[in-house]
Amino acid sequence: MAIACFIRYEIDPFQRDAFRDYAENWGRIIPRCGGNLIGYFLPLEGTNYEAWGLVGFDSLAAYEAYRARLRSDPESRANFAMAQEKRFILREERTFTEVVDSAFQRAAQ
Repeated sequence: MAIACFIRYEIDPFQRDAFRDYAENWGRIIPRCGGNLIGYFLPLEGTNYEAWGLVGFDSLAAYEAYRARLRSDPESRANFAMAQEKRFILREERTFTEVVDSAFQRAAQ
């Protein structure tokens, strides 16, 4: 994995369970469409409206191919439609970062 896509979501805190369902759906969809799902994260303490999704890719070209597969995947389209219908995502931002291999996934000693 060379890059990570950080997705910051501003969610309706009263629809936390709807976002959880949305994230759980991506748990099946993202790997099938070619993304390395690192995880989805809901707020626990502090801010109650900020959630995160992290997905890894070998390159920006791999990300673009993944996005094309998402657009043609029926379950992906249904998940996006559910989010639009229920309106639990108020804002979404994507940031792409480069992985520092020597400082990635280091276990506690």
